Amino acid sequence: MRRSGTLFTRLYAVLALLAVTAAATSHAAIAAVSPPPPSRAADGQSSEPGAMLAKTLIEMGSNRLDAALLEVDKVIQRFPNFRLAHLIKGDLLAARARPLRGLGDAPNAPLDRVEDLRDEARVRLARYQLKRPTDRVPKYLLQLNPQQKHALIVDIRSSTLFVFENNNGTPRYVADYYITSGKNGSAKRKEGDKKTPLGVYHVTASLSRTKLSDFYGAGAFPISYPNEWDRREGRDGNGIWLHGTPSDTYSRPPRASDGCVVLTNNDLEAISTSMQVGITPVIIADGIDWVKSDTLASLRKDLLKNIETWRENWESLNTANYLSHYAPGFSSGGQNLAAWSKQKREVNASKSWIKVKLERVSIFLYPGRDNLAVATFEQDYSSNNLSNRMKKRQYWINERGTWRILYEGAA
Repeated sequence: MRRSGTLFTRLYAVLALLAVTAAATSHAAIAAVSPPPPSRAADGQSSEPGAMLAKTLIEMGSNRLDAALLEVDKVIQRFPNFRLAHLIKGDLLAARARPLRGLGDAPNAPLDRVEDLRDEARVRLARYQLKRPTDRVPKYLLQLNPQQKHALIVDIRSSTLFVFENNNGTPRYVADYYITSGKNGSAKRKEGDKKTPLGVYHVTASLSRTKLSDFYGAGAFPISYPNEWDRREGRDGNGIWLHGTPSDTYSRPPRASDGCVVLTNNDLEAISTSMQVGITPVIIADGIDWVKSDTLASLRKDLLKNIETWRENWESLNTANYLSHYAPGFSSGGQNLAAWSKQKREVNASKSWIKVKLERVSIFLYPGRDNLAVATFEQDYSSNNLSNRMKKRQYWINERGTWRILYEGAA
C-alpha cells in the first residue's frame, strides 16, 4: 500500500492525534477516574467501537496503512452496518492511488451525509478519551429511593448516556453509551423544533420491537416529556423516546434525531435491563457537573429537613406554618398560591386530626437550575373524614436561601 506523506488532511490528522493522545495516557494517572475494563471480544480486543476506531487511526497516524486496514476490517466484521467504519475503509483503499483531501473523500459523495459521519468520528474519538469518574457522581442525583435500581444521565454535549446503579443509596457508575440527539440541539421548547429536552424525566412505557416499525430498531422507552416544569414554562410537544436504530444501520450521527435519544440496538438492549417503567429517572443535561458524592450530603439533608417539616406542619393542622412552605410563585392544577391557601384553610377547618406518612423519597437537582429540585414520594394520608394514598411530586425552589414549594401534584 502507498505510504503517502500527504495522506492526512487536517481532520484526519486531528482525529489521529486524539487517538494517539488517548492511547498514550498513563493508566496510573487515570486509575482513580477510569471506567471498568471495556467489554472484550473473543480475541481479547476491546469491542467498543470508539476504541477499535482509535486503533485504526493510531495506525494511520503512524502511516502504517496496511495495519490500519486490518483494524478497520475488525470493526466492520463485528459491526457490518457501521457506516463510519466503511467510510474510513474507503479512504484507506483510495489512499493507495492518491492523497486524501478529507475524511470521506469520494467523488460525488453527498456532502451532508459525509459531514454527519465526520461529526460522529470526532464524537466517538472524544468519547474514547473520556474519563469516567468512578469516585464522582452527577450532582443531580441527590437521592434515589430504594425502588430505583438505576438512574440514567444523558449528556447531550458529549453524546453519552451514563448508567448509574443504586448501591445502597449511593449512585455507582456502571457503563456509558454513545447516543444520538436532536438535529437542532437541546432545550426543546415546541412541537417540531427537532430539539432534545433538558430536565428530569421518568420512563413511562416499554415498547417492544414487535409493536414498532423498523425505524425504532430493538424497541423504545418513552419518557415523561413534557413534565410539570416544562408545562409551567410553556413547552410543548411529545413523543420523546429512548429508542434503537433501523436494522440496516449500526449507529446514527450525533445530531440526527427529531428530539429523541437514540442508541445502537445492542446498547438499547443492554440498558433495557435497567429500565423500570414509572420508576427509572432519565435526567437530560447539556454537560454534566461531576461532584464527590459526600459533597451532596448537606444539600440532601437540607431538602429532606424541609420536606419533613412541611409534613409535620401539615399533620399538626398548623395551617399558617404549613402554607409558609409554598413559594409566592406557586401554581398547581390552575391554582395560584392565593387560591391554594384558601382551599387548604377551608379543608383543614373540617379536620380534627391528620396523619401523613411519606415513603420512597427521591430528590433530583434540575439540570441548569441549581436552585430547583424535584422530590417524588409515596404519600399515605388519613384524617377523620378522608384517607388516600398517592404518588406525589413537588418542585422546590431556593429563593434568598430558603427552599419553598413551587409546584405540587400527583406524579
